[in-house]
Amino acid sequence: MQSPQKLQVLRPDPDSATPLYLQLSHKLAAAIQAGFWRPEEPLPSERHFCDLLGVSRVTARKALDLLYEQGLILRRQGAGTFITPKLEQPLTRLTNLSEMLKQRGFTPGSKWLSREVVPAGNEEVARLNLAPTSHVSRLLRVRTANDTVMAVEETALPHTLVPDPLLIGDSLYEFLSVHRLAVVRALQHIAAINADERLAGLVDVPVGAAMLHLTRVGYRDNGQAVELTHSWFRSDFYDFVVELHR
Repeated sequence: MQSPQKLQVLRPDPDSATPLYLQLSHKLAAAIQAGFWRPEEPLPSERHFCDLLGVSRVTARKALDLLYEQGLILRRQGAGTFITPKLEQPLTRLTNLSEMLKQRGFTPGSKWLSREVVPAGNEEVARLNLAPTSHVSRLLRVRTANDTVMAVEETALPHTLVPDPLLIGDSLYEFLSVHRLAVVRALQHIAAINADERLAGLVDVPVGAAMLHLTRVGYRDNGQAVELTHSWFRSDFYDFVVELHR
């Protein structure tokens, strides 16, 4: 938690033409993005902001409402307001979600919804270069960071390579590496979608909320496609970053 002295920079200017709640919201957003608070750290209460910054309860509440709408904070019933665990994934390096979360100080987790062997669908046959009568090991899970739901992930793997999907733990790529099936190259497509009722329920967002849909095909060092993954990320938690050079 930041000291009261440091938080004084958030005090709105009563002589400004900009409404106090907008000033406070902009200052809080800038402070969050500058790292004043760590992801998952609690934010001071409305009353604390009122006492410290000399603003009304209405001003503090409206400012925090704007931060909530922007996805910068989370509200947990009975626990308070917390900084959203925002992730930025560079698109120039092949990585997996568990590895990336650990590098950023989060604890990755998975809630399995299904792990089963099923006949391959048309997309799986085409993208994994399978025979039409093939089967796949299909995984469906919710991905979490510090117990906060980040994404829904569905993966199909050739059954001949992964005959028992129940052996896969939290990290798919670690499992593949141990079994000499490591993904060394991948093609990834990103699209913006709106959450349908099923997705919204799984990641706890309103129906119609913006999400990021990733489709990835991963290849082994021998060129064989080993993974077809569809991931649906909460856009308020997840960003993709590309560094460009000229």
